[in-house]
Amino acid sequence: MDKIDLKLKMNHLYQASAKEVVLVDVPALNFLMVDGIGDPNTSPAYAQAVEALFSVSYAAKFLVKKGPQALDYAVMPLEGLWWADDMSAFVGGDKSQWQWTMMILQPDFVSTETLHRALAETQKKKNLPALERLRLEEFHEGHCVQLLHVGPFSEEGPSIKRLHAFIDARSSRTGKHHEIYLSDIRKAAPSKWKTIIRQPMHSAAGAL
Repeated sequence: MDKIDLKLKMNHLYQASAKEVVLVDVPALNFLMVDGIGDPNTSPAYAQAVEALFSVSYAAKFLVKKGPQALDYAVMPLEGLWWADDMSAFVGGDKSQWQWTMMILQPDFVSTETLHRALAETQKKKNLPALERLRLEEFHEGHCVQLLHVGPFSEEGPSIKRLHAFIDARSSRTGKHHEIYLSDIRKAAPSKWKTIIRQPMHSAAGAL
């Protein structure tokens, strides 16, 4: 049984250059999502959200693999939308005020029924507080720019400034700061962490 790798099928969205800012048009996609607030390094709610997302995503994967479709696929990477009511808190580093939506893309062939079954099975096996906050939602970002950041999250500043400068020279920013985590930070050295940084923008004539 061949394994479907959606990152390869959507490589324009899940592969990025560290050398240049790239324009992308992101279609409507289905995500499992969990909302929260607080420092991702210390907040129990953040750790619980990530565990719930991966637990249900893997449960759905195994249901699809064993079901009539008999499809095997790689679970997609963790992604996060980040913001703060007071953006000076976001930029200035008061992480306790950070708000976030953590999410994992679900393939089109994974039905809502399958995800409900996956959630129910996970609830039977694990006592995860964030499971009750999970939701499936269509998310359409549209016109965006993105760049690959290699290194610790704490050193993303210059990459973010490059994205913002690229947009500000052509149009204006919209939406939320978006990060896609391509590395397993439990195994890789921080210097090798790969994160796609994405920022939605208002479309402008000739921009895409």
